[in-house]
Amino acid sequence: MTVNLMKVTYNWLKDFVEIGLSPHALADKLTMAGLEVKTVEEKEGDFVFEIEITSNRPDWLSVVGIAREVAAITNKKFNANCLMLNVKNPQCKRLNLKQFNVNIESQKDCSFYSAKILRNVKVGQSPDWLKKRLELVGCRSVNNIVDITNYVLFEQAQPLHAFDLDKLSSGEIFVRRARKGEKLITIDAVEKNLNPEILVIADKNNPIAAAGVMGGKDTEVSWDTKNILLEAAVFNPAVVRLGRQILGLNSESSYRFERGVNAQAVEFCSMRAVKLMLDLSGAELVGDKSVGKISKKTKSIYFDCRCIQEKLGINVASAKIKTILTHLGFSLKAKDKNNMLIEIPGFRSDVNCAEDIVEEVARIYGYEKIHSSLPAVKPQAKFSSDRDLVLFVKNILTGLGLNEAITYSLIDRESLSLCSSTSAFAEVRDPLSKEQEILRPAIVPSLLRCVSYNLNQKQELVNIFEIAKVYFPSGASLDEELCLGIVLCGERNLLLEQGRLKDKMSLLHIKGVLETLASRLGVKEVAFAWQTKEIVDVFANGKKIGTIGCCAQQILEKLDIKHRDVFMLEVSLNKLFDCVELKKNFVTLPKFPAIARDISFVIKNNISVQEVLDAIKIAGKPLLESVEVTDYYQGSQIPAGSRGLTISCLYRLLERTLTEEEVSPVHARIAKLLIEKFEVTLR
Repeated sequence: MTVNLMKVTYNWLKDFVEIGLSPHALADKLTMAGLEVKTVEEKEGDFVFEIEITSNRPDWLSVVGIAREVAAITNKKFNANCLMLNVKNPQCKRLNLKQFNVNIESQKDCSFYSAKILRNVKVGQSPDWLKKRLELVGCRSVNNIVDITNYVLFEQAQPLHAFDLDKLSSGEIFVRRARKGEKLITIDAVEKNLNPEILVIADKNNPIAAAGVMGGKDTEVSWDTKNILLEAAVFNPAVVRLGRQILGLNSESSYRFERGVNAQAVEFCSMRAVKLMLDLSGAELVGDKSVGKISKKTKSIYFDCRCIQEKLGINVASAKIKTILTHLGFSLKAKDKNNMLIEIPGFRSDVNCAEDIVEEVARIYGYEKIHSSLPAVKPQAKFSSDRDLVLFVKNILTGLGLNEAITYSLIDRESLSLCSSTSAFAEVRDPLSKEQEILRPAIVPSLLRCVSYNLNQKQELVNIFEIAKVYFPSGASLDEELCLGIVLCGERNLLLEQGRLKDKMSLLHIKGVLETLASRLGVKEVAFAWQTKEIVDVFANGKKIGTIGCCAQQILEKLDIKHRDVFMLEVSLNKLFDCVELKKNFVTLPKFPAIARDISFVIKNNISVQEVLDAIKIAGKPLLESVEVTDYYQGSQIPAGSRGLTISCLYRLLERTLTEEEVSPVHARIAKLLIEKFEVTLR
């Protein structure tokens, strides 16, 4: 968000709000409320604040806007009485409106234009108070008419412009795009080339100002001016910005138009300037002409005061909230003690939702009163539906390096026959093509087609998964089931300290993916049992949920997959989700070191390793913290029908450090168990 600077004086603010704070104390309050005061400088008996203004707050580019903040911060009433106008002079003779016209070429460029005609203007020096205020905020005094337009600009953030009426070529004003080849000499006496991207104010013959940016030299107010046309308008911020950039100009007017003016206050600001001109130049208001419409519709937000507690963690009384919002210029209609309808004023275009209201209350109430604290940690994952669980599964699988595939639910008979022996499937009565004959009862056939395609594209590694529904006929109806399919093929390169290593996909990789997924989901027990030489059944908590295996070579040949092994998995997520237990107990990290001991032995192939590990866990209580297989070996040194294993046991107590004298008997007991129960040979 861009940041701009705005100067305002202490005494000017006091016109609108009774300030009991010193200038430096007020500067601190403003800074804490989000208006960072960069400097406070004492000048000519006053104090000048230089404030950083964020681009989303154009209302702060005015004395009135900052005074509202001061009123809210100091809990004082904003005084608007000094702005009350009384310009309806019964002795004024108004022009016939037919004698003066305003023409707007496009409402998108200029939605509203007000022109006021003042006669018998006495142009001269501004009074000292007006000169001083402008000069303190960095604006040079020119004459009383120009100074008044600048004064209202700084006071209200509404740019105005005064033309010498007698220098216009006709009684008409045109708001239009410049024509190719037109030129304009701006008030800084520099000739500018114009083009159709620039919005101009023109008389019947020529441009007389770059709209919203700068006026022209030929129609500027001089010491000889007698009659003026006072312009107040709403220009498109984007058009003003583009025109300013093309012309290479910067002005206080464009600065505000680019950020958006309060359209609902344009006429008020115009009359504010007229009143000052009547008072300071003896002018007469003799006519006005307005073209365009200004919407009086305002935004409204329903707000519950209790959401302050929910969002900020602090308790602010409803009465205090209402006071803050009222001071900031919001209109409130109470529904009950906590609920209200808030009407957003036109100068607060940045407020669009309840969260914006919460921010306003927080700023004024005081950020320093909101105590810092760590956010509440809720490590327990909660899922309201299977859809949430599916997203969780996808995150796990992508985190493991797999890529998600999305394939069609309709497949052809040949694809189904490749790796599914089922004869029960749902056919499409009138398929659009041969490839869309059947509602698939399995996901893997579609994924195998993906493997073939990717290998033909010279991909060395294909590791993909898909989560989708499969379909089965059930009498006259159709049953559907949510399934997960995974296929792995190829090899990946691992960069290790020893150099580059090729890791070839195997059945253990796909088994590891499934075990990791089950562990993350809190599935207590996952078991495997060989169904055939190539297919392994998968069980979760004793219930079969799917299969993993190696795709047969004859199937791969039909898919044009040569000299490759493809490993596949397909499980029912509906059945897996029935076993999910996401509730976890978190414990503190251990303070005391562990003692690790290994056991190497030879064991027969027909003995389940999981059974061995379960027996060790029981025998090692209460000192044994964990046990895992760290090495596996088969070779000439191992008898036929056996394998060599190394198991690492980790011993620890949470309350103190273990000693060797305590660990040795337990470790010996485990070794004895292995020999007696499983008939292992220690190595």
